[in-house]
Amino acid sequence: MGERHVIDPITRIEGHLRIEIDVEDGKVKDAWSSGTLFRGFEIFMKGRDPRDAWIITQRVCGVCTTVHALASVKCVENAVGIQIPENARLIRNLILGAQYIHDHIVHFYHLHALDWVDIVSALSADPKKTSELTNSINPNAPKSGPGDFKNVKDKLKKFVDAGQLGPFTNGYWGHPAYKLPPEANLMAVSHYLDALSLQSRLARMHAIFGGKNPHIQTYTVGGVTCVNDLNPDRISEFMFLLKEGQNFIDNVYLPDVLAIAPFYLDWAGIGGGLENYLTYGMFPGQGGKEPESLWFPRGIVKGRDITKVHPVQVEKITEEVTHSWYKGEKSLHPSVGETDPWYTGLETSKPEGKYSWLKTPRYDGMACEVGPLARMLVNYVSGHKPTVDNIGFVLGKLGAGPEVLFSTLGRIAARAVETKVIADEMGGWINELLANLKRGDMETFTPFEMPNSAKGFGMTEAPRGALGHWIEIEKKKIKNYQMIVPTTWNGSPRDAKGQMSAFEASLIGTPIADPKKPLEVLRTIHSFDPCIACSVHVLDSEKEETYEVKAV
Repeated sequence: MGERHVIDPITRIEGHLRIEIDVEDGKVKDAWSSGTLFRGFEIFMKGRDPRDAWIITQRVCGVCTTVHALASVKCVENAVGIQIPENARLIRNLILGAQYIHDHIVHFYHLHALDWVDIVSALSADPKKTSELTNSINPNAPKSGPGDFKNVKDKLKKFVDAGQLGPFTNGYWGHPAYKLPPEANLMAVSHYLDALSLQSRLARMHAIFGGKNPHIQTYTVGGVTCVNDLNPDRISEFMFLLKEGQNFIDNVYLPDVLAIAPFYLDWAGIGGGLENYLTYGMFPGQGGKEPESLWFPRGIVKGRDITKVHPVQVEKITEEVTHSWYKGEKSLHPSVGETDPWYTGLETSKPEGKYSWLKTPRYDGMACEVGPLARMLVNYVSGHKPTVDNIGFVLGKLGAGPEVLFSTLGRIAARAVETKVIADEMGGWINELLANLKRGDMETFTPFEMPNSAKGFGMTEAPRGALGHWIEIEKKKIKNYQMIVPTTWNGSPRDAKGQMSAFEASLIGTPIADPKKPLEVLRTIHSFDPCIACSVHVLDSEKEETYEVKAV
């Protein structure tokens, strides 16, 4: 056993996550991922009206603000046997697409960029050279003159001199793993600030058809309730904001990823982890039949074999609690899942110990990664043309083959590609909606009667990966409700066979320059986008010292 180190909590994520690692010869030899917050939604859903499930379950998270609502209404609709109108399908697609544009830009710039960008280094940048660098990457980049970057540098210097670094306080500035030149760092800081301004406007896209953000109000079992918002003013506003998002993606986000990646090509061989990639697919097409009509296909890539996509058989999904703080010994399908909490203490030092509130999902006994990389791999292998074209473009710029996607760097690239692919398609959904309205089709809801008893499931993709809700209805009330969310797939503890899930597996072999400043661990964990801000505690078990450091 190497030196044991603990990072608790991981910052710049949503929720409470603890990572424990053994380091030997400067690399991670073993890892444990612990979800340390218990919520219990499955417990207090019992006895409620199934029609209310969507508005309650979306409170699981305020970051992926629409996706639990979507999975929940689909879950009840599947149980009842409802086909929603075409307008409702299109509105749901547009709201989900808006979620992706907002979420992925926020993740790259505000949750992940500081793992790669040295803020302090930007203070020594030459604004003229920064302008030349930016324009060489993309001449259409906004605010790319020397004066623009001088203003950013002056603002940053004033910020630092005032001792008010805010979110930049106690970063690992000067860490040997940072490789960007000062000019690239200044460019990235400038775009960080641009993205801050943009994110509030992108969030407004949800509110146009969703009522508000976070936690939209216009979904309902059977469709959507925003029929009064299907007017030229609201649709035009949505289109204007979409165009602003597309311009940022094309001229800032994707070029930044391509500019930064060459400095970190070693990370194309770090953080790969698992070999199986699962996606439920999303964005149903005309008629709404799933999985046949899904624009992003449902499927699994097994063993990193990029010649074949395997179909998903929902009955092969299970959860177990061998190393989770719940009672139970069997692997159960979520339709009959149990949530019976049983906290025994943190037991990572025991082979049989429990150490997380996350259950452990498996597909046909396999550990699977979910998220943007899984979606883009399944799309790519399925021949999804926009994905194939954009991945080909990115790989061509990097001078690399598709094997580099199986890495920390690959997840970053996949998320950027996905953002562009979705944004480019959304105009087509708007045109479909406009065509329906032009011919007088204003239908957004399918009436139904709640059955006395029924079972169903709803599957979609959250920005962080595969999301499923399962419901059992008895006497027109919820008898059982289970959710398997993306970070449960990726961040769960080992299973009964000792198989690691994605977080743990991806850390094995990661180089660690300084355990007191575990930047490399943050890079890989953040690439999955779990979403917290506090302090990081690192424990050196050999010296019996506790180091307390703060990360941004």
